[in-house]
Amino acid sequence: MAEPVRVRRLTDQEGQKLQQIVRRGGTSSVRYRRAMMLLASAGGNRVPVIAKPVQADEDTVRDVIHRFNEIGLACLDPRWAGGRPRLLSPDDEDCVVQTATTRPTKLGQPFTRWSIRKLAAYLRKVHGRVIRIGREALRCLLARRGVTFQRTKTWKESPDPERDAKLDRIGEVLELFPDRVFAFDEFGLLGIRPTAGSCWAEQGRPERHPATYHRTHGVRYFHGCYSIGDDTLWGVNRRKKGAANTLAALKSIRAARPDGAPIYVILDNLSAHKGVDIRRWAKKNKVNLCFTPYASWANPIEAHFGPAAAFTVANSNHRNHTAQTRALHARLRWRNANARHPDVLTAQRRERARIRSEKGIRWGGRPLQAAA
Repeated sequence: MAEPVRVRRLTDQEGQKLQQIVRRGGTSSVRYRRAMMLLASAGGNRVPVIAKPVQADEDTVRDVIHRFNEIGLACLDPRWAGGRPRLLSPDDEDCVVQTATTRPTKLGQPFTRWSIRKLAAYLRKVHGRVIRIGREALRCLLARRGVTFQRTKTWKESPDPERDAKLDRIGEVLELFPDRVFAFDEFGLLGIRPTAGSCWAEQGRPERHPATYHRTHGVRYFHGCYSIGDDTLWGVNRRKKGAANTLAALKSIRAARPDGAPIYVILDNLSAHKGVDIRRWAKKNKVNLCFTPYASWANPIEAHFGPAAAFTVANSNHRNHTAQTRALHARLRWRNANARHPDVLTAQRRERARIRSEKGIRWGGRPLQAAA
């Protein structure tokens, strides 16, 4: 007569683990039922007795006990493999991914992007290989291989042939003369309309603004000036961009350093920034214009327009341009009062310039100039 099926003697760690699973019960039902089988068998119960409380077949109980005697507690997490064999080989999956990431026009198809239906239909008749796969299986395969449906993006490079020289010039003046470098640019369009934004509110009760149908106030442009050394931002709203308004802003920058020493102003290549009158005035008043090479990120003032829009324009409903201008200037006063300490900022830049000079680092192939 065959001996009854029973688990081997449990170790202390195995017994504690099984007891923990059975008592807490906060795990998967498979682990819980298998742990109950093993504990019951370790307590001397026969297979027919164990099968009743766990609602399992006797052969299932015997299989679990035999599996535990072979591999231990790893039997609590069975690795079942059911269903029909895989129909796609690894090479077929690679072909699916390569096809999905290839522009359809390159494969002779008359559309610019794949849909799941079009891709599945194309794979069934691809030349030299027939891949039969359903839409949901195709979607799961692409997700498993890290291929997702994404929005395309654009990119561009500066067409300026003097791009590197201009960027070198901007970097040079920022390092050598931080207390005499300024930045200028326009920010807009600034219209009078309720503008969406974000704010703290009770859940389910967001702040709301009325919609508008007619906008008769026109637009404005904020002509901003930024002092690198003092970390100070100021400006004024204008009806439009133009050489006269640019010249007025440059004069306000020149007035910020009335000592007559040369100053440097970083600005973009807008035609209103480099007219004959502006260049003549700049040369006469020792204002060096440093133009960016179709790269707005190179202008230090750009980083300060974002917070101005987020805390003044977004989530607002100004009545008119006067109220909007007052709000913008109030925010500028707050920003300048809470700016970084200018002496610390200037000292940091001078220290970096000293280190570059000691290491012999050159700007644009030219040796660093001594501070005037």
